[in-house]
Amino acid sequence: MSWGTELWDQFDSLDKHTQWGIDFLERYAKFVKERIEIEQNYAKQLRNLVKKYCPKRSSKDEEPRFTSCIAFFNILNELNDYAGQREVVAEEMAHRVYGELMRYAHDLKTERKMHLQEGRKAQQYLDMCWKQMDNSKKKFERECREAEKAQQSYERLDNDTNATKADVEKAKQQLNLRTHMADENKNEYAAQLQNFNGEQHKHFYVVIPQIYKQLQEMDERRTIKLSECYRGFADSERKVIPIISKCLEGMILAAKSVDERRDSQMVVDSFKSGFEPPGDFPFEDYSQHIYRTISDGTISASKQENVKVDAKTTVGKAKGKLWLFGKKPKGPALEDFSHLPPEQRRKKLQQRIDELNRGLQKESDQKDALNKMKDVYEKNPQMGDPGSLQPKLAETMNNIDRLRMEIHKNEAWLSEVEGKTGGRGDRRHSSDINHLVTQGRESPEGSYTDDANQEVRGPPQQHGHHSEFEDEFEDDDPLPAIGHCKAIYPFDGHNEGTLAMKEGEVLYIIEEDKGDGWTRARRQNGEEGYVPTSYIDVTLEKNSKGAVTYI
Repeated sequence: MSWGTELWDQFDSLDKHTQWGIDFLERYAKFVKERIEIEQNYAKQLRNLVKKYCPKRSSKDEEPRFTSCIAFFNILNELNDYAGQREVVAEEMAHRVYGELMRYAHDLKTERKMHLQEGRKAQQYLDMCWKQMDNSKKKFERECREAEKAQQSYERLDNDTNATKADVEKAKQQLNLRTHMADENKNEYAAQLQNFNGEQHKHFYVVIPQIYKQLQEMDERRTIKLSECYRGFADSERKVIPIISKCLEGMILAAKSVDERRDSQMVVDSFKSGFEPPGDFPFEDYSQHIYRTISDGTISASKQENVKVDAKTTVGKAKGKLWLFGKKPKGPALEDFSHLPPEQRRKKLQQRIDELNRGLQKESDQKDALNKMKDVYEKNPQMGDPGSLQPKLAETMNNIDRLRMEIHKNEAWLSEVEGKTGGRGDRRHSSDINHLVTQGRESPEGSYTDDANQEVRGPPQQHGHHSEFEDEFEDDDPLPAIGHCKAIYPFDGHNEGTLAMKEGEVLYIIEEDKGDGWTRARRQNGEEGYVPTSYIDVTLEKNSKGAVTYI
């Protein structure tokens, strides 16, 4: 099957068909280009999605710890790799398919234009041969008619008796001339006809078949190129399937790594305070003042008649102070983490000790390296001055001493926390005893009366060897009590300026919390110091200047 033999007369149709083939090639190239843009945009959107939901790790505390979070972030990493493979698909299509198509389309246009120009030139040459043949034919036809007219004129004069011999001779000469010219045009026409027939045969059996054959080969190569591009289009996708499968397998493994038990344990480890649940609140007998007033006839009894007991209980006020049921107290973080619950404080101290030990190991390694370098310099002075390392060695030794002191200090705090944690089991029993002891004391809420002008500002009374008059004038200028508090949790008070207290112990408030997490309190024996505000339930007097009742 050949276009040259089958389609010898379809030059215009082949012109349109080859142009359609190139247009189809370019249309497919446009399709590939749009597919590449889709892949690129898809990969870009996936990367933006991953970036949006990836954690912004500004500190180690914000790193994901729960298995469900870690699995999600692993899925995000796999999705980021998947987006990379979509980019690989786009790059492969752009290089292997789209770029090749555009280059081939350009070459195809050039080749088609050349073949069509050759076909047009062959057709123009054949048309020129036909015109020459047709002109010689027309000239021969014209000369034959003229020769026929000359013969008729000669025959008429030759038969005419009246015609002169000269006229007859002249007509004969004219006939001979026309006959000779007709013969020459006949020969010319025959030669042109023979030449045209040869060129026409050559045109339709040699030139045109050769041109059409080249057009056919060009069109078949175009079809083959399209087939190769179709295959390359699919191969670009198939090449990344193994890696994409690995990404999907990674997502499945991430899903399987989720451990709900481990996450629950992490919640416990993260938020466990280390405190025991609060014990039962004791019964506070405020009626003892009434009985004492009736039985005693002393000045203190008459004085207590004017004392008004605050009817508000501390149960509701403790709601905002207990970390178990409310927010943690706001305030600046302390160096020893004493603002944290015991369990969290222990973990923080242990983490800091681990970090300090790593820093100490690093400084020790640096010291060993400097000592080795110093030995090398001492043995080989040309390599360097040993004295130049002395400042660095001194700095390293200072850092080591500082780190050791920090480690010792934090280990002491850790021992304190662990000691308290170990003795926590006996706390509830001791707290019950403290509650019973507290009931025998006079409540600090009796330190004010209904009348603001008769407000009592004396120190708290003691049930001991001192009388209430001795307590009132024990100090020259004691700070007035502005309220009272009850210890929710025990506090050791080892630091200077702090006041130790037991759970359930009642203290006087002589200075409010200034925002640093500490409240100044006083025992009934006059001992003063600071206690953590979060460890106590505070009740301030309404009539005291600047007093506020914490609920």
